[in-house]
Amino acid sequence: MNEADRVAPARLRQKPRARRRLRPEQEAALFLSRWLKSPQWIGAVAPSSRGLARAMAREVAPRGAGYVVELGGGTGSITRALLERGVARDRLIVIERDYTLAAILRKRFPGVKIVRGDAGELSALLEPLGVVAVDAVVSSLPLLSMPKSLRRRIVAETVAVLGRDGAFIQYTYGVASPVPAPEFGLKGEVADRIFLNFPPAVVWRFRRLVAPVARVA
Repeated sequence: MNEADRVAPARLRQKPRARRRLRPEQEAALFLSRWLKSPQWIGAVAPSSRGLARAMAREVAPRGAGYVVELGGGTGSITRALLERGVARDRLIVIERDYTLAAILRKRFPGVKIVRGDAGELSALLEPLGVVAVDAVVSSLPLLSMPKSLRRRIVAETVAVLGRDGAFIQYTYGVASPVPAPEFGLKGEVADRIFLNFPPAVVWRFRRLVAPVARVA
């Protein structure tokens, strides 16, 4: 059994199916079908554009020593951009809940750790890999379309594994922050706006709030 499958919740396990490399139109159709099945987990009817994927990847330091975690790998547009950015394959961990999409990611990105599971259980998914803190979390999950309890759990899990100087990168199609940053001890700012994406997207960068140094009288 694949190590990644061992750490995934049993309810997510399904019978594997062989799949050949997809043409762009097939990939778009597959993405749409997965969206129709689970719209609260897949936030758009098409994969992220190349411009959006690159904008997300630019927020990640390519030569760090720690791990980079991607939430919601989909068909791999942001995974590919992270690798092109210079993130080493053995530093990258991709969390994907959908079995079919996880299988495609494994075929497309050998050497990358593809973990099939729920981002709301991120700490438990990373524990068997010996990972307790990461340099960056890059999320494609549609947080604003999820139930509030699920959204809060995913953000809390993300913050729990984020290193002191780590970055949480999340995009949204809305105008407001997708994360109530101060509530989770984070400071958020807009990193980029991708108007050519469909729909237009905003990339947010979140970091831990640093307590001010007390002045000595």
